Amino acid sequence: MKLVQVLGPGCSKCESLKKNAEQAVKQAGVEATVEKITDINVITGFGVMMTPALVVDGQVKVVGKVASADEIQKFLT
Repeated sequence: MKLVQVLGPGCSKCESLKKNAEQAVKQAGVEATVEKITDINVITGFGVMMTPALVVDGQVKVVGKVASADEIQKFLT
């Protein structure tokens, strides 16, 4: 099972990225958990200084923008 994490304080862009991530998981048909991380210490622990950010299985894939569901789906397959 994959772990998809959306990093951000809870702004509208962060929420949009989370929705896109959930949609991408459904479209890809993969087993994955989508988590929202708001703890700034955890976020900076990934080396992320700009949000929103997307992490898939511990690897930072997107920083500072809202990736589309299609873009995220590519990281899942």
